[in-house]
Amino acid sequence: MFWVVLLLLAWAAAGTACTRLCLAAVRAAGGDGGAATQARRHDLTLYEAAFLSGGPGRVADLTMVSMARQRRLLLAHTGWATVVDPRGRDDMERSVIGAIGPEGQSRIAPVRAAAASADAVAGLGDRLVDAGLAVPAGARTTVAAGVRQVQLAAVAVLVLGAVALLVPAQPDMPRGLVALWFALPLALTLSCLAIARVEAHPYSRWASPAGQRLLGALTRRASNGDDRTYLTTVAVRGVRAIGEPDLRAAFAHRDQSWREPHARGA
Repeated sequence: MFWVVLLLLAWAAAGTACTRLCLAAVRAAGGDGGAATQARRHDLTLYEAAFLSGGPGRVADLTMVSMARQRRLLLAHTGWATVVDPRGRDDMERSVIGAIGPEGQSRIAPVRAAAASADAVAGLGDRLVDAGLAVPAGARTTVAAGVRQVQLAAVAVLVLGAVALLVPAQPDMPRGLVALWFALPLALTLSCLAIARVEAHPYSRWASPAGQRLLGALTRRASNGDDRTYLTTVAVRGVRAIGEPDLRAAFAHRDQSWREPHARGA
């Protein structure tokens, strides 16, 4: 009866993961109701679009790209940032200039990290959360993390089922029937993933469902080919959308081990 113990473990893994995902989806759907009406009246700024698409780090990237296109910040292909115009036009730009320091030159990676954790970005995140467009910090990993847990549970069910089939044959249960029993929790996890794919995809870490709809509308409108369209693409897709080779090379020197800072209330 060793396979029964493995089956119970498989059901426990599948049931727990699927329950967590369902609860996360319900919370996300419930929080979206009041934000939907307000979101229809909200026009996203480029900074807001960057935050909802990629978090604080994306806001820092967008700010530096915008300043570089205006020739107020030089981003060298070697990974260095040099201030050309020390007068920031908004809080985000002043955060970048302050992160570069009084010498006016610094590596891009620490500038990005410092600017992303600045009060200006944290305040932006707070406002988006209050508007129902961004996911609160405590719930940031809800649906996306729930999907990953269900995926891991599906793998665990497969592994436990394989182990149950590899042990010496049990006189009380044919192998085919054992496999059928393990197919049930596997079917539960796969069906849960399929439903989540239909109902909750894309799984955003930063944008709420209302925020995702606004991002989709913003992307559809950005088709004029002007500078704002370019920056909108960078805000939504990140530095991989940069067309200039030298500018892309500058961001290629970012510290890949650096993780997005968790801005206050974002």
